[in-house]
Amino acid sequence: MTTGEDPVEMRAELLERWERSAPYWNARRERMRKFGMPVSEWMIEAVSPQPGQRVLELAAGIGDTGLLAAERVRPGGTLVSSDATEGMLEAAQARAKELGADNVEFLRLELEWIDLPTASVDAVLCRWGLMLALDPEAALTETRRVLRPGGRIALAVWDGPEHNPWATVPIRALVELGHMAAPDPVAPPDPAAPPDPAAPGMFALSAPGRLTQLLQGAGFTEVVVDAVDFEASYDSFDAYFEEQRDLSRGFGDAVAGLSGADRDAVRSRIAELAAPFVSGEGAALRMPARSLVASASA
Repeated sequence: MTTGEDPVEMRAELLERWERSAPYWNARRERMRKFGMPVSEWMIEAVSPQPGQRVLELAAGIGDTGLLAAERVRPGGTLVSSDATEGMLEAAQARAKELGADNVEFLRLELEWIDLPTASVDAVLCRWGLMLALDPEAALTETRRVLRPGGRIALAVWDGPEHNPWATVPIRALVELGHMAAPDPVAPPDPAAPPDPAAPGMFALSAPGRLTQLLQGAGFTEVVVDAVDFEASYDSFDAYFEEQRDLSRGFGDAVAGLSGADRDAVRSRIAELAAPFVSGEGAALRMPARSLVASASA
């Protein structure tokens, strides 16, 4: 984290934002499942869950990655789906019920202290959670502790802002129009600026070599880091704007605090910045996305 910031306050603010976002993620759970599926599938193949195994998903959100593993560990296996927020756990429970997944346990766990016995799980999954940890080194050390010897980890973090315009365009508009000057806990204010490696945020672990360094530093071996390119697609600009407002509380809160005229100006600027990504199919948007993915052995 950046110097001078209170970790307790930062953690509380992050968790509060995710609690408020949970209902919106739950309402869009099918869209989010499709959006993240290329990354989830890479992760599942990397850990190769087997019948009878116990798999832990950290920062599970609505739980889609872990629920893929739940099916593969049948019969006799268990998925532990965990998140730091009650709202996301409730959304994951609802998703599991929809899919008929009855071999799932739900726990409220923090990344930096995992309340499970040492060497108690065969695999760990963490999609787009580690970069938001206040102490990613501690999180990976804890993860290795709960993995059995030879157990596998697969994780994903976002690649740099230049590879993810779907996420940076709204923040860029706020910055350009003078409505966001200070760093936001879940996205840097200047998409062109390199992330602060000491601060949690969407792009905090995107620097080349950073994931390898962290995994090896925690004692993992056979480290593999790759990238998955996919797409964020929207039926219209309105759908894009509304989804960003609802799912990114930093952006949503900033927009909510603007006057009507300023809000309209921000919306217009976002439309201008998004224009290069309008497809030939009416007003639909097709925006690039790239996630870094990694696997390793305990």
